[in-house]
Amino acid sequence: MLSRWLGLSALIIVLDQLSKMWITGHFSYGESLHVLSVFNLVLAHNTGAAFSFLSDAGGMQRWLFTVIAIAASVWIVWLLRRHVAQTLFALALSMILGGALGNLIDRVAYGYVVDFLQFHWNGHYFPAFNLADSAITCGAALLILEGFTGNKHGTAAG
Repeated sequence: MLSRWLGLSALIIVLDQLSKMWITGHFSYGESLHVLSVFNLVLAHNTGAAFSFLSDAGGMQRWLFTVIAIAASVWIVWLLRRHVAQTLFALALSMILGGALGNLIDRVAYGYVVDFLQFHWNGHYFPAFNLADSAITCGAALLILEGFTGNKHGTAAG
C-alpha cells in the first residue's frame, strides 16, 4: 500500500516538472500572459522559499533548502511507512512529498524554482507559484483537517 502513496507523489512530481518544462519552453523569463481578470501565466525564478523568503541571501539558501527538502522527504517517507493505512494523513503526506521533491529537482538543477501561476486583484499581485507549491499547500491543509478529524488516541484517522 505504500506504493500507492509513493505513486501519487511521483505523479505530482511528473505533472509539476511537465508544467515547468512547458512554461519554460513557451515563455521568456519575466514574460506574462493575461489569462483571466484575476490570473496570469508568468515565468518567474524563485531562489528563495515560499513567497521568495531568503531569495536575496546570496546563494546559501539553495543548499539550505536542498538539505531541508531532503531531510523532510526522508522523514515523510518514514511517516508514510508507519501510517500507510491512514488515508487522509497519508494523502496529505504524499502531496507534500511530491511537491517538495518537484521543487527540489528545480533547485538542484537550476539553482532556483520555476514559478508560473500568478493571481492578482485590483493591482495587488500574489507571488507566483507552481503545481508543487499547490500540492504542498493542499497537503498542509489536509494535515490540518486531519488534525481536527483524527481519533483521540494519538494516531491519525484514516
